[in-house]
Amino acid sequence: MTADPAKPASPANPARPARHTRPDRPGYDAHDGERWVDEPVKRPGRSAYERDRARVLHSAGLRRLAATTQVVVPGESDFPRTRLTHSLECAQVGRGLGKVLGCDPDLVETACLAHDLGHPPFGHNGESALAEIAADAGGFEGNAQSLRILTRLEPKSFSPEGRSAGLNLTRASLDAACKYPWGADTDRVKYGVYADDLDVFRWLRAGAPEGRRCLEAQVMDWSDDIAYSVHDLEDAIHGGHLRVEVLTDAGERAALTALTADRWPDATPDEVAEALDRLVSQPFWPTAYDGSHRALAALKNATSQLIGRFCQAAEEATREMFGGGQLTRYDADLVVPRATRLECEVLKAVTARYVMEREPATSRYAEQREVVHDLVDALLKRAPEGLDPIARGAWLEAGDDAGRLRAVLDHVASLTDPSAMASHAALREG
Repeated sequence: MTADPAKPASPANPARPARHTRPDRPGYDAHDGERWVDEPVKRPGRSAYERDRARVLHSAGLRRLAATTQVVVPGESDFPRTRLTHSLECAQVGRGLGKVLGCDPDLVETACLAHDLGHPPFGHNGESALAEIAADAGGFEGNAQSLRILTRLEPKSFSPEGRSAGLNLTRASLDAACKYPWGADTDRVKYGVYADDLDVFRWLRAGAPEGRRCLEAQVMDWSDDIAYSVHDLEDAIHGGHLRVEVLTDAGERAALTALTADRWPDATPDEVAEALDRLVSQPFWPTAYDGSHRALAALKNATSQLIGRFCQAAEEATREMFGGGQLTRYDADLVVPRATRLECEVLKAVTARYVMEREPATSRYAEQREVVHDLVDALLKRAPEGLDPIARGAWLEAGDDAGRLRAVLDHVASLTDPSAMASHAALREG
């Protein structure tokens, strides 16, 4: 993509044109490497995208994911993934896949590290609870919250006018981290920006085709699917939630096939059954698991083989469609064969059936949603004193009730699972 000669001045400082810098990576131009707020280079020798990666890696937002639910609640045992370990594994997958296609590996890794920053306590369950609360105040969506953290809430940089620029990442990195490049007016369920953050969103999307994701964002999204479908399967088997032998049972296979088809409506039951058959017929597929050293090694090998299978299929299909050479930004789209996507969807359905929909988990979901609702209600009554300093400042600056609610939502969304439970317990005691 070439620089847009008609692009607007930086919204952070409308009176001053955004500074063009010399591109430092093949396939990316000065427009891609700009930051919302101009900054001097602190240490020569690093690319703009290496700096972006370091900023996300050192952020408080990334650290809090260590105690945020992936699938199995943190602390149930020492083996399962958290949102942090998932993000690190997603970053490893994305870095490798992006690199072979010609994307800047640091840029893709930055997007992968950042993609789950907006997840509130209790993962998707907490997200849906906050979305209910915020329905009349601009909504709540984890991906839109991620953008808000990157461009506003994470303390790092400020404009000359005093507006927080968050981590002040480059335009290309922010665009790559944007899984859904549209607002709630386009899709009320999955969207990537709140109305309150449209200024920086318009800046980062300057010159991009409307509604289209860049190649790096597509690589991030597929890497996310690969990482959580494969690793959640590993966690389910290791944790004893899934006995792999049941996948040969006709009744269980029928239930799993129906669940997959329900989650992906355009897939036929026959297609799903064929995808399951392809997976279980692979020589690396685990046929039993007893927790022994050898069994765990075999399970880890299956994990590696599945990741390689899904990455290789996307790489080959993308190259077949777009040819060789370096592919970046809007030069190409990631092509994932339908059969490969179906295999990934089957693995997601396995985790849904044997982990997320088991009775102890479903009972816990109701409790978690109650915690989120109670915390928001209590903080609304106690604000601004009960809010953390960042949210308190936003509350005091808000011009209406919707803005004040957003400040409370930002506070609750920044909590980890344990801190949300501890705060809730303190409310009950007080």
